[in-house]
Amino acid sequence: MRKFLVLLSFMLLVGLLAACAGDDSSGESSGDGGEGGGLEGEITLYSPETPDLTEELAAKYEEIHGQKVNVHYAGTNVLVNQMLAEKENPQADVWYGGGGILPFESAVDRGIITPFVPESAEDWEVVENGIKMKHEEGYYTGAELFVLGFSYNTDLVSEEEAPKTWEDLLDPKWEGKIQFPNPAASGTATLMVLSYMMQHGEEAGWEYFQKLASQANSIPDSGSGPTKSAAMGEAHIAVGFDFMAYDHKAKGETVDFIVPEKTPILVNPMSLVKDGPNPEGGKNFMEFMLSEEAQQILANWHHIPINPDVESKTPLNLDAISDHAVDLDIDWVNENYDKIRNEWQNNIN
Repeated sequence: MRKFLVLLSFMLLVGLLAACAGDDSSGESSGDGGEGGGLEGEITLYSPETPDLTEELAAKYEEIHGQKVNVHYAGTNVLVNQMLAEKENPQADVWYGGGGILPFESAVDRGIITPFVPESAEDWEVVENGIKMKHEEGYYTGAELFVLGFSYNTDLVSEEEAPKTWEDLLDPKWEGKIQFPNPAASGTATLMVLSYMMQHGEEAGWEYFQKLASQANSIPDSGSGPTKSAAMGEAHIAVGFDFMAYDHKAKGETVDFIVPEKTPILVNPMSLVKDGPNPEGGKNFMEFMLSEEAQQILANWHHIPINPDVESKTPLNLDAISDHAVDLDIDWVNENYDKIRNEWQNNIN
């Protein structure tokens, strides 16, 4: 009997040690700081993009890699502020999306993202055909392409009479029929203002936007609001990104999209969060985002895929839009971004 008790005690001790070892391994794989993060741990994704889209991307990644992805959704500014607040103890591994590169450019100096370039993007030029595809030091990489342009209600406006340039928006025939987002609140509209002023100067720029504002029947805070209004017939013309129009069109609504002769065309980036809990998982998710599987999901949501092996679901692709791209001076944009937003209320009555 005594031998049995000794043997039983020994077996319990071995089991306890094995359990402790398992706990240590689990702690490392989930990435409780430092380089311990591995592919076995969960990945936390911060994204302002449509929740259903990001959940679909997460589900596809989990299906392929068997690794859980937790999606945390909020607006771009909210997420940036959250990452700043979490800077001493980061909770996210990957940040994807923000309406283009401007928030990511700002994040470089704020120290909340860290360099990593997926293998399939290593040979990309930093700027291709006037479009900045990735950060020069690898702080972000494009996942898809966005075009800033004009949505129009096809019951109210023909393709022939729809505006083709930014100056066309000032035609008297559009008075009271245009909507564009509020640059004091919307990054989409801030990009519109900065791009125009970079090309024409601030004095001419404020004069232009005074006139444009007088053409508008509403200037909502939401970047997608004007396109929705155009689809509903509450506006004839709306300023917004391409995918917004094509998403409404796919639902059978009477809206289409015009790419202006010269306009901002941006990648929508992804980045590795600095000191995130699972860096290896984060890197693997970024590799996945450029795969055919992920790019097909983006294409299905009417985003322009960046992987040449995936066909766009809209008339737009890299070849079709590159001649329209405005060469943005990113340094100038960064220097003037907050100033222009702050001055909008004072300059536009």
